Amino acid sequence: MTSRPAPQLLALPLALLAIAVFFAVKEPAFLGPRNLTQLIVEFSIVGTLALGMFMILLTGQIDLSIGSGVGLIGGVAAVLVFQQGWSAPAAMGTAFIVALILWTAMGTLIVRQRIPSFIITLGGLLIFKGLFWLVIQNSTIPVSRGDQENLYSRLTTYYLPSSFGFALVAIVLVALGILTWRSRAARSAHQLANPPAVRAVGQWLVMAAATLGLVYFFNHFRGVPLSLVVLAATAGAVYFLTQHTPFGRYLYAIGGNEEAAVLSGIAVNQVLVGAYVLMGVTVALTGFMTTAYSGASTTTVGDLMELDAIAACVIGGTALKGGRGTVWGVIFGALIITALLNGMTLLAVSPEIKFIARGAVLTLAVWMDVKLGRR
Repeated sequence: MTSRPAPQLLALPLALLAIAVFFAVKEPAFLGPRNLTQLIVEFSIVGTLALGMFMILLTGQIDLSIGSGVGLIGGVAAVLVFQQGWSAPAAMGTAFIVALILWTAMGTLIVRQRIPSFIITLGGLLIFKGLFWLVIQNSTIPVSRGDQENLYSRLTTYYLPSSFGFALVAIVLVALGILTWRSRAARSAHQLANPPAVRAVGQWLVMAAATLGLVYFFNHFRGVPLSLVVLAATAGAVYFLTQHTPFGRYLYAIGGNEEAAVLSGIAVNQVLVGAYVLMGVTVALTGFMTTAYSGASTTTVGDLMELDAIAACVIGGTALKGGRGTVWGVIFGALIITALLNGMTLLAVSPEIKFIARGAVLTLAVWMDVKLGRR
């Protein structure tokens, strides 16, 4: 959980800036309110899933089934709403429980049978994809009836009123301030060195300016997207969990040295299962948002999303062998991946080139993790 060097901290914002400048020059509409709002919705989807993968990677494990799981869970809810006539909350709640059961079962199988997570989740990828196609019967299942929207469909089409957006930002900033103060106080109590107070205040001010400016921008279009609120809540929960709870410290400890974690008395199996349960939570949230954004559950929902989630984590500095990474790094990584995909879509880049670009980004991210001394 050590801090990253200044050059690495600056690399992500500079890379994002370079991508934004490139696409803005090629297509000025890239920085238009409509496209930026669409980009933020897409970013919220990728970021939410990547935060779940982040907790898995911290332990040195991996989950290749999440893309198929996104399609399956979204499809279950869509079928219950559209074909079975369930209310959206009931359908989403049921699908959410299904996700928890599936990922609890996978986590339990991995730790009790000592089978590599790569193998189990690769099998899950195929099983969930098959179940997904069976559930929707290889057809297209819409998430709303005609012009009547429901909670499900509004996940990516609802925008907060302007006053709500500013109130939400104020709450987030106060919470961040309190968490930062508590962290500094805890380090001082244990006689550990703290970064300069000026630096902490400066970071908080930058965060405040950025978020307030973002809300101001959104309010001049439609408002803050509900999907961004889902991402913010997920990021806040994961940040608190990984930085301010014993469970979070155990995730880092297991990824850093599992044998040492066992010898120190950490219940490694329970923590690993817990990480997969939390992965199921983020898969469910992402499944709902992805299907709502698509407007329907189709056989292509969730395709390759596991690779985007892994790439976002690794670009953001999360080690594939576990033990190191930050929530902020994952958020930046997800934003870079989303900006790249959004820009290519805006320029009408062919699907073949998109596949090549995604593969190149993932390969480059892994190469950087291995070769540039992140461990």
